[in-house]
Amino acid sequence: MEILLGDPKAAIRSLSGPLVVSMLITSIYNLVDGIWVAGLGADALAGVGFVIPLFLVLIGLGNGLGGGATAAISRYIGEGNKAKADNGAVHSIILTIIISIIVTAILLLILDPVLIIMGAAHTLPYAHEYGMVMFLGTILFVLPNAMYGILRAEGDVKRTMYAMILSAILNIILDPILIYILGLGVAGAALATLISTGSVLLVLYYWMFVKKDTYLNPYLSNFKFSRQISLDILGVGIPASLEMIMTATFAAFFSAILAIVAGTDAVAVYSTGWRVVNIGMMPTVAISTALVSVVGANFGARRYENIRIAQRYSILLAVACAVVVGVLIYLFAPQIVYVFSYSDNSAHLAAPMAAFLVTMIPYFILSAIGAPATLTFQGLGKGLTAMVQTVFRQLIFSIIFSYLFAITLGFGEHGAWWGIIAGSLCACMLTFAWSNWYVGRLIKYGKT
Repeated sequence: MEILLGDPKAAIRSLSGPLVVSMLITSIYNLVDGIWVAGLGADALAGVGFVIPLFLVLIGLGNGLGGGATAAISRYIGEGNKAKADNGAVHSIILTIIISIIVTAILLLILDPVLIIMGAAHTLPYAHEYGMVMFLGTILFVLPNAMYGILRAEGDVKRTMYAMILSAILNIILDPILIYILGLGVAGAALATLISTGSVLLVLYYWMFVKKDTYLNPYLSNFKFSRQISLDILGVGIPASLEMIMTATFAAFFSAILAIVAGTDAVAVYSTGWRVVNIGMMPTVAISTALVSVVGANFGARRYENIRIAQRYSILLAVACAVVVGVLIYLFAPQIVYVFSYSDNSAHLAAPMAAFLVTMIPYFILSAIGAPATLTFQGLGKGLTAMVQTVFRQLIFSIIFSYLFAITLGFGEHGAWWGIIAGSLCACMLTFAWSNWYVGRLIKYGKT
């Protein structure tokens, strides 16, 4: 806990390192699934790819509620109110369980119609099979992320890393067994992911409720319903969840654009290549996530200058990491894509997938500037502001430019790729200027 209110630069470094590892491990779930599913052929890979945007809704929901918990509880800790922080932790878990049940029912009902709208009719059997298994286990994806948010709020990011390492190893072992040995195909990939994430939930439960050695105590005995605490969590959590839904919506529209201009192979290239992009984005996401905890605690303690220091240092650190990622992708793109194109059925995807990854290199640097700027607002409890910035980036800038370049100007799938870069550039300039102005205003006037 003390680290959150100490040197902001040291806090960012200390928190972001384990978070990078944890998020890389999270990405391994889908990456490993993609590697093994590639052996089933391009149609299976594309079918799974069509489900990924909907799966992002689950990830976004969990991350959003976890972010809401982190932002609210870290502020309570910064204020020195331990009882309120404990109550906030219980609120986070209860709210997450309720929302998970509702979302599960919705996703199962809309799965096939949405897949068809996205252009998955040709690969619907694969997409349906994968999606049904994944969405039956919604709570296994959502609840752990909310519990991570509780641990991040108290500055504890190492133990989540340990649990996720175990989970990733389990997923790697189970994928080939369930997909090929037991012959479950894409359903086996989904089931392996569910079992692996479920193991994380068990470990988190043990730490919090059996061993009871966390700073925060999310026990029912510490629960007293508070409308304000619920609003504090949901005020950041719901907009943050909607941000990922916007990301999922963009992925759905983008897949539809690709299906129109280049067919299902282009969807397979994008959806699989984006898994690699997500891994490359992990340092930026981890640094930005660490920033939420530091900003929240210092805002609660009214140490506003530390917020600026933490934000600027986060951007510099994220940009440095993004440059390294870009260089590695430029040098090793053919080797990276080989793991998704090793079979005769998917070998033809290697060249376009490598080209896609190289095209995305500027995206890493632009996101390294924009993401910390946006997540600063989450730490300040301004979840709606952060969501608005994401809407501009995903649903306005990127979709417009992708449609313009791919369809209107006739540049095809390469035009769609460059539409992502153009949209990110516009969003980066907007969010950085907005965040810099707001933090400066906070320091000068002490008002939000």
